[in-house]
Amino acid sequence: MPGRNLTREEARTRARILSVEDYDVRLDVSTDSTETFRSETVLRFGCREAGAATFVDLLAPHVHEVVLNGRELDPAQVFDGTRVLLDDLVEGANELRVLASCAYSRTGEGLHRFVDPVDERVYLYTQYEPADSRRVFANFEQPDLKASFRFSVTAPADWHVVSNSTTPDPMPVRDGVARWDFAPTPRISTYLTAVVAGPYHAVFDTYTGPDGLVVPLGGFCRASLADAFDHEEIFEVTRQGLDLFHDRFDFPYPFGKYDQLFVPEYNLGAMENPGAVTFTEDFVFRSKVTDSAYENRANVILHEMAHMWFGDLVTPRWWDDLWLKESFADFMGSYSQGAATRWTDAWTSFAARRKDWAYRQDQLPTTHPIVAVINDLEDAKLNFDGITYAKGASVLKQLVAYVGEDEFFAGARSYFKRHAWGNTTLADFLSALEETSGRDLKSWSADWLETAGVNTLRPAIETDADGVITSFAVLQEAAPGFPTLRPHRIAIGLYDGAERVARVEVDVVGERTEVPELVGRARTPLILLNDDDLGYAKVRFDPRSWQALLDSLGELDSSLARALCWGAAWDMTRDGELPASEYLALVLRHAGRESDVGVVQKLQVQVKTGLDRYTDSAFRAEGLRLLAAGALAALRAAPAGGDHQLAWARCLASASSTTEELAFLRDLLTGDAEIAGLAVDTELRWVLLRALCAGGAADEPDITAEVERDGTAAGRRHAIECRAARPTAAAKAEAWRLVVETDELPNAMLNAVIVGFATPGQEELTEPYTDRYFAALAPVWRDRSIEIARRIVVGLYPSGRVDADTLRRTDDWLAAAEPVPALRRLVLECRDDVVRALKARKRDQRN
Repeated sequence: MPGRNLTREEARTRARILSVEDYDVRLDVSTDSTETFRSETVLRFGCREAGAATFVDLLAPHVHEVVLNGRELDPAQVFDGTRVLLDDLVEGANELRVLASCAYSRTGEGLHRFVDPVDERVYLYTQYEPADSRRVFANFEQPDLKASFRFSVTAPADWHVVSNSTTPDPMPVRDGVARWDFAPTPRISTYLTAVVAGPYHAVFDTYTGPDGLVVPLGGFCRASLADAFDHEEIFEVTRQGLDLFHDRFDFPYPFGKYDQLFVPEYNLGAMENPGAVTFTEDFVFRSKVTDSAYENRANVILHEMAHMWFGDLVTPRWWDDLWLKESFADFMGSYSQGAATRWTDAWTSFAARRKDWAYRQDQLPTTHPIVAVINDLEDAKLNFDGITYAKGASVLKQLVAYVGEDEFFAGARSYFKRHAWGNTTLADFLSALEETSGRDLKSWSADWLETAGVNTLRPAIETDADGVITSFAVLQEAAPGFPTLRPHRIAIGLYDGAERVARVEVDVVGERTEVPELVGRARTPLILLNDDDLGYAKVRFDPRSWQALLDSLGELDSSLARALCWGAAWDMTRDGELPASEYLALVLRHAGRESDVGVVQKLQVQVKTGLDRYTDSAFRAEGLRLLAAGALAALRAAPAGGDHQLAWARCLASASSTTEELAFLRDLLTGDAEIAGLAVDTELRWVLLRALCAGGAADEPDITAEVERDGTAAGRRHAIECRAARPTAAAKAEAWRLVVETDELPNAMLNAVIVGFATPGQEELTEPYTDRYFAALAPVWRDRSIEIARRIVVGLYPSGRVDADTLRRTDDWLAAAEPVPALRRLVLECRDDVVRALKARKRDQRN
């Protein structure tokens, strides 16, 4: 739709001539309409040029009134479906009033409307980043036109209504309906505003800081999830985070109250709306989960809290500096978790999960610098990726080591005080850090923030006949197509058995860096580059270290060292250096001794991915059998009722494919088989049934019976995934129809169907859809929202067909279709996964 994709140049032009004062936004969600709601906006703004023309952003099915400076404009003439065109502005103060009917969302963008199948109650919440507030009210939708917002919401009187400002007492409007008039917010960007409304279950508490600052705390979830809502632990992490951020930032929490709302059918993990942070309700655990899930939730809570300063108080001017908030929040999430909570090994989880994401993204042909070129909103949407988040956080961790932790936080404090309530660029933050550290960061920025690709570090070791090191160097390689060799500050660890016996830090510069500190030392079996994970680089091992890793990886004392070794082994598998079957053997040999359950779960996902994508197809069935047998052995050996037991039970379900394996899953589901301590609760039942459906050992009667046991939103989502995962042509046809040929499914259900459709091992059933996939790309991108289109484009790509024909069809489409840049990027990334898989399979070919 013309105008939907705001460009950077349009935003710059608008910012040059406009300044925004405030918004009065009145929303009425009290009617019985399930399609639209009433939205009235009064916008006061300044203009620097008499007679200038501009536009206000609005995505709405109907605009009723447009009044500019008392002059009525014809909506049919000035509204094109995405923009309200304004001309003849006066120099100085202007006022615009727009009355519209806006559409409720079913895609998690704008004002999302959800009906709980348990009790038929309606829940609403907003999600805007980067540019969906225009689906709810008329505005200048760009981050550097900050303003104060005053929201007024008319809704059923028995609802909770929450926004960025403290929730006021509702005022009766008519029988059963009330209005909440919120106080004006501080100056914030449009995408950070929020409204959440519905019969939410609510709990309240307070935080009192060391200096006496009192912050009211609120926690919200759907009423049907109230029994599972462990708000005490959520509030504990919240208090720990506020303590740490107040200490490190020396700037009081700036938004009054702190509400955290767990909402249904959420597209993200969370969103940093100031004073009203929204989270996926998947973080309300209705069945047993491992401690890794609690750790991940705590990390997300702290990540969003860091945004209150990095992003909300001080906001990037445009999306090319998205990293100024996301990289910092990602870094601060793990930093604060390790420093202030019970998860003191948070950097192990960061290395195992977040950095794996970064390394994968940075090796795609579409990788980009941390400070990326963002030409428009479609670019911005796709840059919420592993580079912006996890690579940026990794580089910041290295920067902290480079300038010093005290100097880093001193720079942050200066940055907040200097730019509070404003917008910034990279130069503003580097300037603050240069002042406090005394370092010139221009070359560091050029190397790390303004170039793409990941370097590889290898040890070059020579020893004498007695095993004494006579020469030690670190060799650095550039990524293909990305020639930059960067400076790295890394540690090198020497391990003898389980214990690290020596450690040195070194600055790696150029192709070869000598390490004289290690010359004269006795050679140990394992030498680990980038020990303690100070740097951002791929690492490799010399032959003796690799053999030691094969023999004793699971025995290393340090969970972080183990995670780094595991990460390097997986990266070697993805690069086609290590046969995927050997990676499987490594996991089966050592994962059972891994104490960090988060690392165990990551290994289980990776080894299953290796079997599905990177092993010789002739070996896949045998590999799955070996994984299932190993998982069952680990399941039986794990402590009863513990996290590892649950993790291996889920792994067993994912790997089971034979008649005997599926029969055992069936027995676990029915209770005819038991593992001491293993609770086959609601979520685990769905895991088992999903595996049975995918294996052809369960069908519609089983799914229907399970939905009768669990008719919740989560249960219905699991059910529709189970239906799509069945190995029949009819199941695939119905899944395709639901996803591509209609738009009847809400976002969460659509995602479940896509996952079920693309079940690995069913490529013969999905192959007939390859041509239909390429034919559907253009209309999907044209007609669906960016988020939904992205899920369809990536999720339905025939990535399971690892062959040259898939590449040919992809290349033919790319050449003929001439897609817009954002769509082209997604398809190129999917194509690269096939290229990588072909290389890995060739490495794993049977003799």
